[in-house]
Amino acid sequence: MTRPRLIGTVGAVRSAASAPELIVLGPSLGTTAALWDEAAAELSAELRVLRFDLPGHGASPAAAAPFTIAELADAVIDLVDSIGGGAFHYAGVSAGGAVGLELALRHPERVSTLAVVCAAARIGSAEGWAERAQLVRASGTASLVSLSAERWFAPGFLDENPQAGGAELSRLVEVDDESYALCCEALAAFDAREAVRGITSPTLIVAGEFDIATPPEQLEALAATIPGAAYVLLRGVAHLPARESPRELSALIRSRIGGMRVRREVLGDAHVDAAVAATTPETADWQDFITRYAWGAIWSRPGLARRDRSLLTIAALVTGGHHNELAMHVRAALGNGLSRAEICEAIMHTAVYAGVPAANSAFGIARAVFEEEG
Repeated sequence: MTRPRLIGTVGAVRSAASAPELIVLGPSLGTTAALWDEAAAELSAELRVLRFDLPGHGASPAAAAPFTIAELADAVIDLVDSIGGGAFHYAGVSAGGAVGLELALRHPERVSTLAVVCAAARIGSAEGWAERAQLVRASGTASLVSLSAERWFAPGFLDENPQAGGAELSRLVEVDDESYALCCEALAAFDAREAVRGITSPTLIVAGEFDIATPPEQLEALAATIPGAAYVLLRGVAHLPARESPRELSALIRSRIGGMRVRREVLGDAHVDAAVAATTPETADWQDFITRYAWGAIWSRPGLARRDRSLLTIAALVTGGHHNELAMHVRAALGNGLSRAEICEAIMHTAVYAGVPAANSAFGIARAVFEEEG
């Protein structure tokens, strides 16, 4: 069977950054790549942004035959390969989130980070999707406008944002009816509830407070199933946070991606992979916190060079007696360009203000790291 062809938006891979990573954005059923307009503008400050349309939606051709969510995931790989290939970050809403789960399962080496927004490993029921497919084939996507208005947006959103909400509903009417029905049937067959336990990509699960289609408790359960996944509840939104709260969603995605990148650059892949693998449902929020805030918000700031941050970190750890993390940051300091002599000088300096016993213990830890590093 030929893979469905997915079309990226015009100019989608441009970015203001000099050597940016790529993020692929997937839309919800019944919407187009335009769903991500505002969020994409925010993300493009640091990333190349590539968006795609589902079959029969927006710029994508109508589907000629049935397809699966797995085949859509493969088609995303084809799309990325067409612009140079390699690993990429991925964020998808609803059906786009289901595609993201399949991407992480089928092509784990390609998915650097995954953000699943208002989606689940099993969305709705097979019977419900069959009924919707039948309705659309009989009456067209226009018959879904009233239902979608209720399910897509939080209470009051359409009154406060009639133009933005109306534009999304207008695009729904323009979707090819048969393609929409085939998407429904693909979602009816999609069930990755057991398979997601094998996802290894760092994963962020984002729920909407008022989401009826994929309720927060369903997404929280998904986060608990995926090893190391973090869960975030966005307040005041329903099923389309990319439209309802684009800045908050894009900031969440950016801090997660930037934090993970800096964390890996400073601590090394082996350390971060081990930390992610050891994450439990109880520690997932903590791992997300340190990734987004310690590494994404603080270590990523341009005000200090990383070698300077390493010096400050070593001094703070020695002062606080936090020896369980000192070895990790001595290694990081070596990677950030500090010499052994400079690290020892920092410990000597700290001894004057933090005390000789603290520095004595720190020297022992540093000496052990130096020996391990050869």
